[in-house]
Amino acid sequence: MSKDDDYDRELAALQAALVRFQIAAIKAGEKSLVIFEGRDAAGKDGAIKRITEHLSVRNTRAIALPKPTDREATQWYFQRYVRHLPAAGEFVLFNRSWYNRAGVEPVMGFCTPDEHEAFLRDAPVFEAMVVKSGVRIVKLWLDISREEQARRLKARTADPLKALKVSPLDAVAQAKWDAYTEARDQMLRRTHTADAPWIVVRTDHKKKARLNTIRYLLRALAPKAIAKTVDKPDPKVVFEFETEALTDGRLER
Repeated sequence: MSKDDDYDRELAALQAALVRFQIAAIKAGEKSLVIFEGRDAAGKDGAIKRITEHLSVRNTRAIALPKPTDREATQWYFQRYVRHLPAAGEFVLFNRSWYNRAGVEPVMGFCTPDEHEAFLRDAPVFEAMVVKSGVRIVKLWLDISREEQARRLKARTADPLKALKVSPLDAVAQAKWDAYTEARDQMLRRTHTADAPWIVVRTDHKKKARLNTIRYLLRALAPKAIAKTVDKPDPKVVFEFETEALTDGRLER
């Protein structure tokens, strides 16, 4: 049996467990929110696709907000995200989130230093309020090496089926690698909390990353009867952030 066969078999089993999890979550009226953050080409789209593939369309929403309108730009920063938070029985996944203000915006000059600082100060307070309201939050940082990012970005431009993935930001992802690293480090240090901790996923190997991400979500969100049937994620692929990870090689630099 090939590695692809092993992957397909395990993915199908995990997706079936996700369906069982959602059935239980709908019945219990649970509210779950998963935030996917990471560098360009880190695999957010692919992971979300595999997670949601067999879930209820009515109870599952994958949110990828466009650039704010002129009106939204004058609102309280978190305001346009609040309307997308889950209600009872809903499973919401943000493909990038309010953490745009911790990464893309400061690196690209789309916000001021004061706005960036205010976000880093306010995000933990906002998330604590959301958690206390009954929403379970999982924050995932998808980490990728500089070499693998370059390979994937190049592959996008050569594949017509990936044309919709190409973004103007791709062109500067490598050139601003160090600036993105600095922004990531500051974000992780200042917004990793007991209420909403950061979970790091190493994504150079896409299939391993997808399987281990789903394992983590199931063990974190599913009832014990379902969670105990799922293997623990590989700690070399998925781990909770700690400050030491910034310097011990677990996070790409």
